[in-house]
Amino acid sequence: MFPVDPQLQDWLSDTRRYFHRHPEISHQEKRTTQKIIEILKDLNIDTRPLEDMTGAIGLIEGKSKGLTIALRADIDALPIQELGDVEYASQNTGVMHACGHDANTAIMLGVAKTLMESGRHKDLKGNVKFLFQPAEERGAGAKAMIERGALENPRVDRIIAGHMSPDLPAGKVGIFRGLGYASADRFNLVITGKGAHGARPEEGNDPIVAGAQFVSGIQSIVARNIKPTEAAVITVGKFNSGAAENVIPESAHLAGSIRALSPDIRLKVHQRLAEFAAGLEKSFHVRCELNILEGVPTLENDIEVAEFLFEVSQSVLGAEHVQYLPPIMGSEDFSYFTLERPSAIMRLGCSNPEKGFTARLHSPHFDIDEQVLGVGTAIFSTVVLQYLS
Repeated sequence: MFPVDPQLQDWLSDTRRYFHRHPEISHQEKRTTQKIIEILKDLNIDTRPLEDMTGAIGLIEGKSKGLTIALRADIDALPIQELGDVEYASQNTGVMHACGHDANTAIMLGVAKTLMESGRHKDLKGNVKFLFQPAEERGAGAKAMIERGALENPRVDRIIAGHMSPDLPAGKVGIFRGLGYASADRFNLVITGKGAHGARPEEGNDPIVAGAQFVSGIQSIVARNIKPTEAAVITVGKFNSGAAENVIPESAHLAGSIRALSPDIRLKVHQRLAEFAAGLEKSFHVRCELNILEGVPTLENDIEVAEFLFEVSQSVLGAEHVQYLPPIMGSEDFSYFTLERPSAIMRLGCSNPEKGFTARLHSPHFDIDEQVLGVGTAIFSTVVLQYLS
């Protein structure tokens, strides 16, 4: 067991609440970055800002040469107006840490503080690299860090991360043994028809009817083109057209998201969407411009790293508090790291119905039982010490 003393727990809560009060959206995390760098420097940790972007890297070098483990924390917030009534509520209108990145950041800073102030960093045979990553919500931050050499000098051998999970109670954790998160892509469809008076529809080519057929028809992709034992999700979240109730408009704009748990299914969904759009042109005499914007790939934990995380978590929390998780349809740009090095991400339980912490991720009411901060700090500190022992 790696104990977390009350003073460290208070520090973790204060640090997390600072970030919660001052959330910043993707690529604008300037104040957040400054605070992270300030804390790292106060701990006498070698700190490097990222070239031409927000975020930072911290490095603890052990007393002898060895492997390098990286701990990643995402630092950005969401464009959501917080509705929770707490004294540490967001002070930035329309921006909120509704996905727990404030907690992820506080935990990894807690690991840095624990290692340095306990003197255990002197016993490390290798290095610890802290990756404070911007722009996870936009799906670009991890890739940008990799492109700027974050996994080199020294070369990273293994990468670990954690994420808040309101599906699990505080004090429990879950780990994906292999496949974890779905890929996430977006699509835009512009349907151009021919406008007409609503009383004379035969004189026009209605893009709204064509769009409605598209929305209805693509439901069959998952239902009839994907094996029941596999998974995909297609969501149309935007359908804009028209300005008057008695006018057939010239065009309609639809947009949505695509999620899949394998590259093959991802490609199949892309192909079927294109076929449906092409079919509209023939059936409704409209012009369709479909643009699919590829986002993050599927995330698959390295099994060896996942099993290591599982064993360490059991040693810290007890076997009854640790479980393997099935894949989920959410996405995570940590997937870019998993493509580069043996990596694993875990889910840290943060709910507590008795205290009122039940809201889902991305909810304007989202909040956490801060017990999870001590749990995460204990697990990841132990991960470092065992990996570099």
